[in-house]
Amino acid sequence: MAEPEDIMQNTATATATDATLLPVKPSRYARLRDSDLWFSFRSHPSAIFAAVLLAFVALTAFLAPFIAPQNPYDLSALVLWNSEIPPIWNTDGQMPFVLGTDTQGRDILSAILYGSRISLIIGFASVLLALSVGLTLGLIAGYFGGWIDNVIMRVGDVLLSMPFILIAILITAIASASLPTSLKDVLAAPILIFAIAVPSWVQYARTVRASAMVEAKKEYVQAAKLIRVKSWRIMLNHILPNCMTPIMVAATLNFGLAILSEATLSFLGVGMPPDQPSLGTLIRIGNQYLFSGLWWIIVFPSIQLCLIVLSVNMIGDWLRDALNPKLR
Repeated sequence: MAEPEDIMQNTATATATDATLLPVKPSRYARLRDSDLWFSFRSHPSAIFAAVLLAFVALTAFLAPFIAPQNPYDLSALVLWNSEIPPIWNTDGQMPFVLGTDTQGRDILSAILYGSRISLIIGFASVLLALSVGLTLGLIAGYFGGWIDNVIMRVGDVLLSMPFILIAILITAIASASLPTSLKDVLAAPILIFAIAVPSWVQYARTVRASAMVEAKKEYVQAAKLIRVKSWRIMLNHILPNCMTPIMVAATLNFGLAILSEATLSFLGVGMPPDQPSLGTLIRIGNQYLFSGLWWIIVFPSIQLCLIVLSVNMIGDWLRDALNPKLR
């Protein structure tokens, strides 16, 4: 007959052996490395190129204070004697103005780096604001339905019936007329973010509403209602994760659209002021001197804007294909 000490030792040994046989939960990095999304990204050369290009543009934009030859926002750093200098490969080019200067002596390369930072921040913030509003209203409309759904969707229909750029211009014009002169330039970026986000949330709301209406009728949601789970927990923990695939694609593609919208508003003169130029403001300034021989003032900011939007759209196209189960 075995002694109690032997039984305890054997039990401990068996428990340790069973513990070593249990599967180890992979880390988050390991799950990402082995995921289908990462495999699709690695096997998609255009997505890799677009991601590298966008990362390079974003990195240089946010490191602009350290790598730019000049601070284009500092009026004391602008020298009129250095105005209208052509790019460095031209016979009249000068260092450190690699891409030339404008009519005020502002270095074009520095203005592009600082302007790209403003365009990226405004585009990202407007998409984030529109996404937050659209997700919230879409979940509420799809989950509760009834008159709440009707009110939210009718407001969205009114916004969709009006041109996107017209709504944005109307909001910026009202804000500009309401604010005192001292605050117009200070609040120019928040006003632009709000003006771009207001007509953009409808797309997210309609997408989430359609998915929420389908998910709300499924058995696991009905079971959660029976055990008296709070509605906001059901929407956040159960319905929202099943709606994120189309939302991720829409947000990526709308990021490029938001940057273009900011550039359009700034080009029309209702966006960023000339002393805080974004890419759209630089293009508007350069357009005035396009036929006077100062082509570099408009060409290089336009190229930068095209590269940003192109890389974002390429990533969005890849993400749409990678998350489509029919194409796997």
